[in-house]
Amino acid sequence: MNILIVRVSSLGDVVHNMPMVADILRHHPDANIDWVVEEAYVSLVRLNRGVRNIIPFALRRWRKSLLSQQTRAEMRDFYRKLRGERYDYIFDTQGLLKTGVVMGLAHAAPGGKRIGLANATEGSGYEGASRIFHTISVPVDPRTHGVLRARIVTAAALGHTIDTPADFNMDAPDAASASWLPQQPYVVFFHGTARAAKRWDDANWIRLAQFLEPHGMPILLPWGSEAERQAAEHLAANMKHARVLPRLPMMEAVVLAQKAAFAIGVDTGLTHIAAAFNRPTVELYCDSPRWKTEGNWSDNIINLGDLGQPPTVAEVEAALQTLMAASGKRSGGNLKDAAPAAMTGRQPD
Repeated sequence: MNILIVRVSSLGDVVHNMPMVADILRHHPDANIDWVVEEAYVSLVRLNRGVRNIIPFALRRWRKSLLSQQTRAEMRDFYRKLRGERYDYIFDTQGLLKTGVVMGLAHAAPGGKRIGLANATEGSGYEGASRIFHTISVPVDPRTHGVLRARIVTAAALGHTIDTPADFNMDAPDAASASWLPQQPYVVFFHGTARAAKRWDDANWIRLAQFLEPHGMPILLPWGSEAERQAAEHLAANMKHARVLPRLPMMEAVVLAQKAAFAIGVDTGLTHIAAAFNRPTVELYCDSPRWKTEGNWSDNIINLGDLGQPPTVAEVEAALQTLMAASGKRSGGNLKDAAPAAMTGRQPD
């Protein structure tokens, strides 16, 4: 059975679609699964050992030069790859007109089905016109979690039930090029986000760093824009043991998340990646609904706050103490001594 997944963006949403691969293979172990994704996320999808072929989609870049010879050649190559296999099931879990078009262009086998969302979830960018490309439109509750939504669509089409925790099925990324990676266990603060309202106040991060001081672990501060770099510099100037990282390529940022002894972050893609790798993670919801993306598949993840209700520092400290206790059973609860498993990529007990 050949299956195509069309989920082209964004970072966190691509990660949250990973469990549908494990679901398919649990019930159809011989299935061949291909994935259409924006070119920036190809290396991320490649970590999923259940995906056979990845078809890069570069619409964001192509739009800037639609009349150029190179762009047209790349678009023709994309079309050839999309038509190069006959698919028994084609899933569009994004529900946009552009992803519906990709679904429609893909080569369905005789009797093949094209499956997508019948309706939006609250706050999603769903476009109803995408349904014209469907053979099957699967309804979901308007408040369906991002991970569960993709799993429901898969289960409805393939006729199985959802009876296991989400399995992201991802291998550890190659850390060979991450020269910035500390030798000792570290905490990462994912403080940056594209929308300012989703940020946690700088004063809160600084107080949290003070709570961590006795443990002596370095605090790493990544950034992805000039504004985030300046924020990271400000935080580091007011913290002990804190270090501002260089601007990281995406896969090195994934390394940062996957190898963290502890990750604390706002509602952003890298926080969700840390949770997907089952790192001890505290997710902070300041101005987005928690039900949409909270890490609910593991006791290693604690979710705090909600839309318009940022968590307090005391709540985050208590969550960290809980994670410390779970990770440090054999070391008296010492955060630094509890963390070496993170540096090997081994999941916590």
